[in-house]
Amino acid sequence: MLRQRRFDLCSPTIIIQSCHRLLRIIDPKRYQHCIAKGDAVDENDERRQTNRGRSDCDFQLYKSRGQHLLTSARVLDAIVQKSDIKSSDTVLEIGPGTGNLTLRLLDAAQKVVAVEIDSRMADALQKRVADFGLEDSLTLIRKDALKTEFPKFDLVVANIPYNISSPLIAKLLFGTRSFRSATLLLQKEFARRLLAKPGDSEFNRLAVNVKLVADVEHIMDVSKRDFFPVPKVDSSVVIIRPKVDIPSVDLSEWCAFTRTCFCKKNKTLGATFKQKKKLIELMTISEFMQSKNYTSTVLVDSKVIDEREDVEDDDIFDDDADSNKLPQSATGMNLYKEKVIGILKSSGFEDKRPSKLSVEELLHLLTLFNQSEIYFSDNRGNVSNVQDAPSFEL
Repeated sequence: MLRQRRFDLCSPTIIIQSCHRLLRIIDPKRYQHCIAKGDAVDENDERRQTNRGRSDCDFQLYKSRGQHLLTSARVLDAIVQKSDIKSSDTVLEIGPGTGNLTLRLLDAAQKVVAVEIDSRMADALQKRVADFGLEDSLTLIRKDALKTEFPKFDLVVANIPYNISSPLIAKLLFGTRSFRSATLLLQKEFARRLLAKPGDSEFNRLAVNVKLVADVEHIMDVSKRDFFPVPKVDSSVVIIRPKVDIPSVDLSEWCAFTRTCFCKKNKTLGATFKQKKKLIELMTISEFMQSKNYTSTVLVDSKVIDEREDVEDDDIFDDDADSNKLPQSATGMNLYKEKVIGILKSSGFEDKRPSKLSVEELLHLLTLFNQSEIYFSDNRGNVSNVQDAPSFEL
C-alpha cells in the first residue's frame, strides 16, 4: 500500500509549485526568463514560501553558528538554474537546513547528498523530504562537513554557514574528490575577497590560493532580507570551477610561500624578506631540509640569534659591526640575507607588493627561490590527503 503524503495536494502552495515545474519542463527558456524578471513566483507565493520555511523550523536558530535559512523562492530557483544541474548528477549540499534548497535540488538532480551536523535540522529535513516522497533520492550525512569524507559527487550547491567558508573551500579544492563546479552562497564581503584581482584593495592570500586551482564567477547578490532569521550583512552567490590544468607546484610549499608574502600584503617584498625573524625561519627550514637530503649552502644557529633580543636588526646585518660582538653564525645570516635579497633584486621583485602580483608572477618568484635552495615549508611533498591540506586565511 502506498504511503499517503502528509500535506494537502490542493493547497495553493502545492498547486503553484506544480505549475512552475510544468512550465519548467514545457518551456525552460521562458521559465528562466520569468525567474530572471521575478515573474515566475508572485508576491503571495513568495510570502507563502517564506512562511513555510519558517514554520518548518520549530526550534531556535543560532546566528553564531551561521544558521540563516534562505527563504526567497526567486533566489532559490535562480541558484538551481545557474548551477546547470543535469538530471544524472549527484549534488553535494552542505548545511541544508530545513530543506528549502534541497527540495529544488532533488527536483533537478538524480541524487542529493546533504551534510548537516545539527541533529534538529537533519530531523526537520528528513521529515520534509519524506513528506514529498523524495527520501529515496536523498543521502543524509549527520556529521561535521569539515571532518567527514565526502562520497562521490558531480557538483556542489549550498548555502554554507559563513563561519566555515574558508576551510570548506580549501577542503573542496584541495580534497581528493574531483567535481565540475561549486555554486556557493557566501557572505558578500567574503565573496568580494574571493573574487578580488591583483591591485584590488580586497586582494589577499585567499584569492591567490583559490585562483591557483580554480576560476571564480560572481552570479548575483542576495539581500539579507531573503533570510530567516535576518543576518547583519548581505550575501552573494558565486560559482567556483576547478581548473583542468593546474600548475605543477608543491601545495605545502606554495601555501607557506604565500603566507610569508601576504603577512603584510601592502609591504614590499624586499622589506618583508629583510626581517630577522623571517630569515631565521627560512634558514631553519633549510637546515631541516638538508637533513632530509636537501642541500643548503648557508645555515645558522637560530637559538643563538633568538637569545640576542637586545641586538638590533640593523646591527645584525651591518657589515661594519664589530665581529667580536656578534654570534659566530651572524656572518652566515648576513650572507643568507644577501642571497635572498639578491634574488628579489635580480628578478625585479624587491620593490613590488604582493597585493599587486598575479598568480603567475608569484609562481615565478617561488621557482627562483627553490632553484636557489630557499624553501618555505619543511613538509614538502607530504600533503597526501585533505586533512593535511593547508587551510586558507583571510
